[in-house]
Amino acid sequence: MKEFKYTITDETGIHARPAGLLVKEASRFLSNIEIETDKGKIADAKRLFALMSLGAAHGDTITVRINGSDEAQAESALHSFLRENL
Repeated sequence: MKEFKYTITDETGIHARPAGLLVKEASRFLSNIEIETDKGKIADAKRLFALMSLGAAHGDTITVRINGSDEAQAESALHSFLRENL
């Protein structure tokens, strides 16, 4: 299992556009990918409405957990995605 934390820098947090792009990126991988907010809410990164329900805002720290056969590749790709988009 791979895990990393990321602090959201986007002024509007996880909203529709980046959430949709995140789902698309996460869906490229076979691994299970979860995102947990610092408030304890957890969502499947491959489900748009689950991500939207997190309510993750600017300055919130999220934890990304990846478990599966391609977890190393997913970790690298998602870390880059978050830096570029959120």
